[in-house]
Amino acid sequence: MKRFIETIKNIFKIEELRKRILYTLGIIVIYRIGSFIVLPGIDPTQLANLQSQTSDGLLGLLNMFSGGAFSNASVFALGIMPYISASIIIQLFGMAIPYFQKLQKEGESGRRKMNQITRVLTIAVTALQAPAYLTNLTTQLPAEAFIPFNGANPGAFFWISSCILLTAGTLFVMWLGERITDNGIGNGISLIIMIGIIARLPFALFGEFVSRLEQQGGGLVVFLLELVVLIVVILLCILLVQGTRRIPVQYAKRIVGNKQYGGVRQYLPLKVNAAGVMPIIFAQAIMFIPVTIAGFASPESVNSGFWRVFMDFNSFGYNLVFALMIIMFTYFYTAITMNSQQIAEDLKKNGGFIPGIKPGKRTAEFIDDVISHITLPGSIFLALVAVLPAIVRIFGVSTQFAQFYGGTSLLILVGVVLDTLQQIESHLLMRHYDGLTKSGRIKGRMGGAYGVA
Repeated sequence: MKRFIETIKNIFKIEELRKRILYTLGIIVIYRIGSFIVLPGIDPTQLANLQSQTSDGLLGLLNMFSGGAFSNASVFALGIMPYISASIIIQLFGMAIPYFQKLQKEGESGRRKMNQITRVLTIAVTALQAPAYLTNLTTQLPAEAFIPFNGANPGAFFWISSCILLTAGTLFVMWLGERITDNGIGNGISLIIMIGIIARLPFALFGEFVSRLEQQGGGLVVFLLELVVLIVVILLCILLVQGTRRIPVQYAKRIVGNKQYGGVRQYLPLKVNAAGVMPIIFAQAIMFIPVTIAGFASPESVNSGFWRVFMDFNSFGYNLVFALMIIMFTYFYTAITMNSQQIAEDLKKNGGFIPGIKPGKRTAEFIDDVISHITLPGSIFLALVAVLPAIVRIFGVSTQFAQFYGGTSLLILVGVVLDTLQQIESHLLMRHYDGLTKSGRIKGRMGGAYGVA
């Protein structure tokens, strides 16, 4: 405890770090205030049906990502998910379209162009999702909820103005995330998603506590057992995020002037889960497609077997497809982020080699083989964590609280917290202060949080 208090004091002694943390907190406050600003023309007291609809299912998950803005009919209702979807599309283009492959090789200028294209695509994605969201509003809310229309169906002005506001709200949230990344601490987009998730945790925890107390025969004991299981799952997620396979690398001796370089053995750390939480976000974004389409479909067709399965995240069919997509995307995203050929070339340029393996092509093949072997258990464990909320629902855990037992929410919380703490620790160590741990090292993920910012 004493070390923790001393670390907090050290954090606020560093002026730059203090400003960055306060700046980040200020942006987060703005984001949270915006999530309660209701779209003009909607009576906020008439949102009971919408809030009931988003209490579980995929819409409940989407509502959690937006920090409750979805159920509040807020100007931030669509949250950051359109930007995530646009980023995923651009990354897929980078694998298949030569123009985007060329931009990826142009360094900083190429990255700026791709960011600009991503922003434009975000507008297009939001323009598609906004009408679906408004269609759902007109279906779920009573006619008297639309104040200016006196019980009549909202007209074209409401639809156009609301679509513009929802699009502007998503772009503003995206801009807030970029400001955190540039001037604050941590990855802005990731922090915004995490804050939205954390905002729902107290309500879910309290709701589960109350429901267990109302049960007869050991309800409190069951609640404590749930907390123990949750802690165990969190520890397993930390192991998943931090797990590595180290490959020994020998550096040849080089003499430049009067100095000797190399001649030592180091280790090349390969992440067991190099893709981070991106495979789940990839798969989740695709699983949101039925919800978007259902917004335009008739109620009769939505109640059919296909739609019912893919709009219920507790169903076996949904979770099976979800898990398989996560495993597939884990391999796909690992192939993007871990270029074995590039790693082998970098080792060769720096006079390094893996003992017993010839430099060049053989080294690239060896690294690729190791990555393939460690990715398989990592992808399976990632898929298991993703479907864990549906599993604990079988044992009576409430839907809202079950979302924190795994899936995107828990991995995002663990990953973002570790990344942010790693940045804070880097600032402390640079100024010769003790880090957050005795070893002075916190292992975060690879640089940015999700590869989307």
